[in-house]
Amino acid sequence: MTKEWRRRMNELELKYGCNPNQKPSRIYMNDGSELPIKVLCGRPGYINFLDAFNGWQLVSELKKATGLPAAASFKHVSPAGAAVGLPLTETLAKIYWVDDLGDLSPLASAYARARGADRMSSFGDFISLSDVCDVDTARLIKREVSDGVIAPGYEPEALELLKQKKKGNYNIIQIDPDYVPAPLEHKEVFGITFEQGRNELHIDKDFFSNVVTENKVIPDAAKIDLAIAMITLKYTQSNSVCYVKDGQAIGIGAGQQSRIHCTRLAGQKADNWWLRQNPKVLDLQFKDGIGRADRDNAIDLYIGEEYMDILADGVWENTFKVKPEVFTREEKRAWLDQMTDVALGSDAFFPFGDNIERANKSGVKYIAQPGGSVRDDNVIATCNKYQMAMAFTGIRLFHH
Repeated sequence: MTKEWRRRMNELELKYGCNPNQKPSRIYMNDGSELPIKVLCGRPGYINFLDAFNGWQLVSELKKATGLPAAASFKHVSPAGAAVGLPLTETLAKIYWVDDLGDLSPLASAYARARGADRMSSFGDFISLSDVCDVDTARLIKREVSDGVIAPGYEPEALELLKQKKKGNYNIIQIDPDYVPAPLEHKEVFGITFEQGRNELHIDKDFFSNVVTENKVIPDAAKIDLAIAMITLKYTQSNSVCYVKDGQAIGIGAGQQSRIHCTRLAGQKADNWWLRQNPKVLDLQFKDGIGRADRDNAIDLYIGEEYMDILADGVWENTFKVKPEVFTREEKRAWLDQMTDVALGSDAFFPFGDNIERANKSGVKYIAQPGGSVRDDNVIATCNKYQMAMAFTGIRLFHH
């Protein structure tokens, strides 16, 4: 370990806790050892660190499971997006607003995917990177609205680029990649301390061997997508459901009390990701000077049911050069029917077949869930109706 790491503190005072009235606030090591992090710029807050530490665990596990650089975009202690560093297609580069940056490094591609899957939710995110932040990734981060980033290191030029954000106040955290937490973790609620063993469950493509449907075929690529879904769910506030395609989460439904609401929420996000790739959306002619966030908001309205909020006379002129045609419900359904081979993970069992019915509408073909519902037979039968392949993992992944 370098001298730089040895100079770290074992306690860091924070501005406040979850809310400004919650003072004092700090992070520290209960055993008196040094913190495994170093703040290189900014002053991260309580929620920033919750996002950073959950995100770091997520991307570290994605890297171990796939061998690829990984990135996550966190908001309010759940990922808005998570992905591994596969090359971007021309269409994805365009809908993620990175087509002007040229060929991106694998790590930058991972963050472009993680940020781009649900750009509405990723606005103002905290970023987690599995690898040393390179210049490509820093260039991408620099122009997005973000609260901060955590990574095991930063190339010198990348660090200088990031330090320019927020007038020099952008939160940049370096974490010791060799840090291993204690096997027991503690949490205090209402003055009472909870203790549990850390969730050290290892998830990879071999996790999905118990296929319970008539269709037993889950290709290796789909198993990797299922692993990405389950690792993402491991660090998502429960209940949670995650749709994944081609190495990236495309829809995450978090924190809903009902599983069908998780499935619907995540499915709607997955649908929006696919609808953004429709030629009608790709060909929207935005006025000069309209920023990425405003374009994202406009697209979200355009592809949704409230499209007249952006297309009404006297309104569309503020955003577009030419008034767009209505993207009809029939056109959207026809386009969504072309989305196929989507993987779906759930952090607990599906209690009813209605979850599978909803998943089918978003092109789901492969499913992983714990199993164990009294209605497993109904859920399996619904999968069989659509020739889906579903694996029972026997493992619940609640996170609170």
